[in-house]
Amino acid sequence: MGKTYTSVHVHYVFSTKNRVPALSKEIRERLWAYMGGIARENDMVAKAVGGTEDHAHLLVSLPTTISLAKGVQLIKGGSSKWLHEIFPSLLDFSWQEGYGVFGVSVSHVPETIAYIAGQEEHHRQKSFQEEYLAFLKKHDIPYDERYLWD
Repeated sequence: MGKTYTSVHVHYVFSTKNRVPALSKEIRERLWAYMGGIARENDMVAKAVGGTEDHAHLLVSLPTTISLAKGVQLIKGGSSKWLHEIFPSLLDFSWQEGYGVFGVSVSHVPETIAYIAGQEEHHRQKSFQEEYLAFLKKHDIPYDERYLWD
């Protein structure tokens, strides 16, 4: 076979440091677009970007040249730098150190896009912590709650 073909969709989830609600609606609209641009500039395809004032969700299609860790590093690092430059009031802003990454089959891409688009409504009923624990359990990822929220 002369060419490599892939279909790797991942759902990244990460919070602001200490889950500080630092991302106003105005900031989020610009930030989500900027994160999509970071993905595009690095040969990733951002299928959906969204979240709330204290966390972000991205559904990204990764190329073979970028690892899971590198993809989220590029997005978190680039977006944090941009926030510092564009919004002087956010000079102390940072994302949490860790993140969640969950595989998404191509058959679940549309529902994941809808899920990310509905984050504000979703979080009227469920906290970020409840949501994140549900993801870990659904994907059968072992965790120690003592270290989960650092």
